[in-house]
Order: sequence, then structure tokens, then C-alpha cells
Amino acid sequence: MKLTVLKEFLNESISHVSKAITSKTTIPILSGIKIDADTTGMTLTASDTDISIQSFIPMEKNDIRVIELKQSGSVVLPSKFFVEIIRKLPAQQIEIEVKDHFQTIIRSGSAEIQLMGLDPEEYPIMPGIEENRRVQIPSDLLKTMIKQTAFAVSTNEATPILTGILWTISDGKLKFTACDRHRLASRETNIDVDADFSLNNVSISGKTMNELSKILPDQNTLIDVVFADNQVLFKMSSILFYTRILDGTYPDTSKLIPQSFQTELAVGTQELADAIDRAYVLSREEKTNIVKLVMRDDQSIEVSSSSSELGKVTEELVVSRLNGELLRISFNSKYMLDALKVMDSAQVQIGFTGAMQPIIIRPDEESSLLQLILPYRTTN
Repeated sequence: MKLTVLKEFLNESISHVSKAITSKTTIPILSGIKIDADTTGMTLTASDTDISIQSFIPMEKNDIRVIELKQSGSVVLPSKFFVEIIRKLPAQQIEIEVKDHFQTIIRSGSAEIQLMGLDPEEYPIMPGIEENRRVQIPSDLLKTMIKQTAFAVSTNEATPILTGILWTISDGKLKFTACDRHRLASRETNIDVDADFSLNNVSISGKTMNELSKILPDQNTLIDVVFADNQVLFKMSSILFYTRILDGTYPDTSKLIPQSFQTELAVGTQELADAIDRAYVLSREEKTNIVKLVMRDDQSIEVSSSSSELGKVTEELVVSRLNGELLRISFNSKYMLDALKVMDSAQVQIGFTGAMQPIIIRPDEESSLLQLILPYRTTN
């Protein structure tokens, strides 16, 4: 293999695929990036068995000559060195030449680097996926849905299924659900699918979804999402992102969500977040994260950190609406802050069915996004 490639394009491709590389792999060749070059362009591949990413660099882009190919071929280069070396090369033109026994020479400006490559024949083949179960989702919407749910997945590997975001599609609606037993986040949207297209029990690792989010374009580009038996493929213009579906059955979380409330309040999203954030400073120091909310009959609420040896934060907020029984309720302030951060409205509605029942947070007058957190029982 012998070619020259523009550094800017190679760097971008490397940054995409390197998200699939882990230092914990037990298969030595997976610590490398596979490079294939032919007359169509250059393909970079990286995988950790759970996710695989392919990025394609065309010969030309926007009338710019990106690659000059002298000889087709393939090689696997150790990512640890390849990623850093390419970033630090002095010139915009990079020459890559693979000699006998996969010895690879990289030249740029006055620099010449030799790397010992590996046999690309030993690299696992990308999974073959039939594209008969496919949906299209705008990239910016997918990014938003990941942001509004991924933080609520479980970090406890003892229940692997809860470390993922559950995808369900029915009646033309796509829904994401994430739950770690203490909180739940869900977001729903209409998508353009055949009336009989349905999907259930497809759970994709939250960590993987966050990595995908970093690659997704910000603009309103349609992304193809292809579902197979145990794999999902996300297709972008020059990137293929494969991920494994988590094993197991996702629990039915619909029973957790109350259909009616004993108490409801509406309050400014940012004002409540700021007040809880200030109370969080002391509650965090005590490692309890517990903040208390007390409702008053003058259409106000009091937010306070639990009394501690360090001191106490107390703040009063006027709410725009407060109906029902007045409650005193304690909750994990970090969970509440995470929920409020992803609200896309100036006001939030919070629903309560009792001091020890789930708290439901929604954007005001909008039902496609829902956050649930469980309250804490405190001695006082």
C-alpha cells in the first residue's frame, strides 16, 4: 500500500473511529486501527467487539484532491501511536507506505516514522446486516433524545440490561427509556415508519449511545438506523457505527409512572435548578446529596439542604402554580439537577402522589419528555 492523504481528513477519520478502541481488549489486533485503501478511497475501521466504527475518506471532496493512491492495500496500525503521531505531524500532506511484513513508513514534511503493522487478514470482519428493518431519524433529534435520557442509565454492571437505553417503536412513535431503579428518563417522538413497523426490547448501552452522540452531525441530517437480530447499525454519510444489542429483557417501567397526581406545581426551570444547585453544595459535601422541598400555602416553596454540621442552605421560591395537598419531600439533588438540565422549556411541571411516591418532572405543557425520581425517607 502506498498513498498520500491530507492530514485534516485523516485526523477527522481517526478521531471518529478511535471512539471504538478500548485499552481493556483481550484480542491484541483490536488495539489497532485497520486501514484499507483502494481506488474509491480510504476506509478506517476500529472495534472493541461491542461497537465497531468505520469511517470512509473519499479520493476527492468539494473539488479538493484528498488522496493520491499509488498502490492499493491494507494494514492494521497500533492506535496508541498512530493516533498521536498523525496529530503531531508537521505538514498537511502525509505519505503512508506499507512494505514487507507490514512495516509501515509515515512521512510528513521532514519527519519520517516507522511503525510495525499487523496482518489485516487477522482483523475481524464487520457484521453483515440485512437492511429490511430500517428507520430514519434526524441527527439533531437523535442527539437531543440521547442527551435527555442517557444520564439515567444504571452504572451497575450486575444488571447489564439497565445500563442501556430501551428503544421502542409502535404506532409511528419512537420512545427512549432509561432507568437505574432510582430514577427514570423517557422521551418520545413521532417518526415516519410503516404503520405495522414495531420494535420492542432493543436496549443499547448508554455509554455507546453517548459515543455515537459525539459523532452525529449537529445539523438536521437524516440518519439511517438498521435493526438486526443482535446488532444495530447507524449509517451516516461517511461513517458506519455498529453496536451490539444488550442481552436480556428490559423490565416494564410503565407501572412506575402515576397517571394522576395528588399535588402539582409549576415553577421556573432555571430558578429551581439554581436553588437546588446552591443547596447541593452542602449536601454534596456530606455525601448524601439530599435536599428538602417544603410547599407553603402562599404559593411558594422552600428548598433547603439537610441540616448538617457544616451549616444549612435555605431558599424560598415563588411558584406560578401549586394545586393539591402541601407536602414536605426529600430527594437526591443531583438526580433532580440532571433532570432539570435537559428540560427544554422555561417552566417545569412537577407532579407528586405522596411524600414517598415517585416525583414526575415534565416541561410545562409538553408531554413527550418525562423524568421520574424517587424521593428519600428522612428522619425529620
